[in-house]
Amino acid sequence: MEIREKGSEFLKEELHKAQKELKLKDEECERLSKVREQLEQELEELTASLFEEAHKMVREANMKQAASEKQLKEAWGKIDMLQAEVTALKTLVITSTPASPNRELHPQLLSPTKAGPRKGHLRHKSTSSALCPVVCPAAGHILTPDKEGKEVDTALFAEFQAWRESPTLDKSSPFLERVYREDVGPCLDFTMQELSALVRTAVEDNTLTIEPVASQTPPTVKVATVEYGSTNTCALSGLARACRHRIRLGDSESHYYISPSSRARITAVCNFFTYIRYIQQGLVRQDEPMFWEIMRLRKEMSLAKLGFFPQEA
Repeated sequence: MEIREKGSEFLKEELHKAQKELKLKDEECERLSKVREQLEQELEELTASLFEEAHKMVREANMKQAASEKQLKEAWGKIDMLQAEVTALKTLVITSTPASPNRELHPQLLSPTKAGPRKGHLRHKSTSSALCPVVCPAAGHILTPDKEGKEVDTALFAEFQAWRESPTLDKSSPFLERVYREDVGPCLDFTMQELSALVRTAVEDNTLTIEPVASQTPPTVKVATVEYGSTNTCALSGLARACRHRIRLGDSESHYYISPSSRARITAVCNFFTYIRYIQQGLVRQDEPMFWEIMRLRKEMSLAKLGFFPQEA
């Protein structure tokens, strides 16, 4: 009996020990299971984060590529324009020699018989010169008119000289206020008033883009675009016209189709602001050519407003 009791106690102790070890192993398994679940969750979150970051990097790269392509296209356009201007200037300079001077570069060399009487100006009786220079009494400058019969407006030239001392795009300047009132405002005054105001703001901020419709290439990044008007209706005038160009305002993805006449009006104003910015940046220095170039650009705005524009190829 005593041996049996001792054997029973020994078995109970072993059973208790085994149950205790099993409980510890169950607890360890439960802890490891929680660790595994936590690791799986963290792995899923990390994978999702990596995919999101990768998509973001690809999207940003595509946007940068699209912006770079746009800047490259604009740069090539400016280069082409500058090359054309340089070629024209070289042609004028090369064709002018001491033995055979270019008459367009040196209008004072025209003979009295070829020059003919100029409206608003007097001819010298001497054969040494053909034109009498015009003097601006307000500024004390001598402005020599060419064969087109130009005559300076002394009040306007005085306003120009005052603005020239400190070039600015501020419309409070009497000179620019006059240009805005007489040329820029009327030239950008379209039938669709709300869109006209947006176009004027974009032109002033230099954020307006004109794109040819026929040569559009699909963008690298697919974004939702909104188009107003159609290739047969101008969004600015509302008239049924063949629209070969469209405009975009700032960073907006909305496009507006415009007729050749509307494009000519916008382009004329943009050319004026481009030249004004050149002056502001100090790229143009001689006052007399500068003044007459501004007058030519104002003339272009007036002609565009009246409906004159070059025929598109």
